Amino acid sequence: PRGMAGAEAACGAAAGQGPGAGPAEEGAELTAVIGATVPTGFELTAAEEVQEKLGSASRISRDRGKIYFEVPARGLPQVHRLRSVDNLFVVVQEFKDYQFKESKEDALKDLEDLVKTLPWTDPLKVWELNNSLKKKKTKRKKHNLPSTASKEKLNDDGEEEGTDQKDGCKQEDCAQNAAGAEPATGQDTEETQGVASRDGEDDKEESDAKGELQADSGDEARAGEGKMGEGEAKVLKFRVTCNRAGDKHSFTSNEAARDFGGAVQEHFQWKADMTNFDVEVLLNIHNNEVVVGIALTEESLHRRNITHFGPTTLRSTLAYGMLRLCDPQPTDIIVDPMCGTGAIPIEGAAEWPSCYHIAGDNNPQAVKRAANNICSLLKKNENKESSTSLGIPLDIVQWDICNLPLRTGSVDIIVTDMPFGKRIGSKKKNWDLYPACLMEMGRICTPGTGRAVLLTQDKKCFAKALSRMGHIWRKGQTVWVNVGGLHAAVYLLKRTWERAEEKRSFW
Repeated sequence: PRGMAGAEAACGAAAGQGPGAGPAEEGAELTAVIGATVPTGFELTAAEEVQEKLGSASRISRDRGKIYFEVPARGLPQVHRLRSVDNLFVVVQEFKDYQFKESKEDALKDLEDLVKTLPWTDPLKVWELNNSLKKKKTKRKKHNLPSTASKEKLNDDGEEEGTDQKDGCKQEDCAQNAAGAEPATGQDTEETQGVASRDGEDDKEESDAKGELQADSGDEARAGEGKMGEGEAKVLKFRVTCNRAGDKHSFTSNEAARDFGGAVQEHFQWKADMTNFDVEVLLNIHNNEVVVGIALTEESLHRRNITHFGPTTLRSTLAYGMLRLCDPQPTDIIVDPMCGTGAIPIEGAAEWPSCYHIAGDNNPQAVKRAANNICSLLKKNENKESSTSLGIPLDIVQWDICNLPLRTGSVDIIVTDMPFGKRIGSKKKNWDLYPACLMEMGRICTPGTGRAVLLTQDKKCFAKALSRMGHIWRKGQTVWVNVGGLHAAVYLLKRTWERAEEKRSFW
């Protein structure tokens, strides 16, 4: 096909369907190349988790915030249980060095022509399998969920239980994901960040189709086999979402989504629908890398634990990455002294149940929200089919970050999201708050073995505070992350052997 110099099939995505390959041997097991978006900066953490839980090696994309790995299709349920990934998609094909034509018309025409040549069959099978997993899940859980909670509750796989949540969350989600995908370089990333990948409206050509999904890249029977269990085939509805980054393209992401979507519609005879779609086709263009995929998550998995959101609720996936950095060991006492709505300790308790998690905040409203989130989690655990509900090793306290009611040297790990001074607090206040916090955290943390993982966007203030506290805290690694469009940093600090000053008695 034109304009495809140097294109290569995604490793194994086309399992034996690459140009010139014969049909895949009968009975060969269906494998999927899965792409996952992860919080920028935590790609390695996510790759480690995939290796550990799925036994698959990952490739980290040059387009930050994404990793790719291969799994047998039967491993999909485990993929959905990963804690470090936001959104999942199955790769149809990827081109490492796609040569875009100079003129807009030619470049778009090439994208249109691409649709017919892509190996859609297996990825669509994976998509179908993924859907059947979701259906099973919902059936099983629906009857015993309290109605109010069910609206906002995601079950484990991040599949949403209440559909009405969808659009509301979508917008914010994508805005965040998009922001997270932003390359560090100053190159043009077009509204890909804002408009384009506003999951949905602007950037998508969306053609939807429900049902037959037999369409092969050849002209095989397109007759709907009505895999949807509804007796007769139902036309699938779809949309195309394009994310484009780079300054060498002659077209916008909207135009690419529109034309690519038109070709998808023609090829499968699906029907376009931007909001109520069955299939979401993804077209990710990052400079000369092009990846075509099919979404496997409707709503980002990072919303999994939280039902009561505050103004700055941290994404669970980012909380997981932060906790993982400090390598919790069984029986460690882990404290989040500024827990807000509790994203970090809730993630911690779910994933490291052999540690004891303490959450605290000075804001009564935050403590209330966190307590509600903990209750939702307890309820969810009761609903899990086992009747023995064990509770969770997590407590929430209202306290003053500068006077913690904890014994000196009694805490192993501190993980917290410091106030950025944007939506909560102010930059000015941070100059007093940060050193005082570091001092108090140093006091409660065990000398020599204690560690802290702190997220902040007020990097200048943090660096200054840290330099004043150098006798108590040594800086380990720094991970640069993107939080809702703000450039932030996660610092891993190690507690020195220096003893901290004892709290003086007040009576």
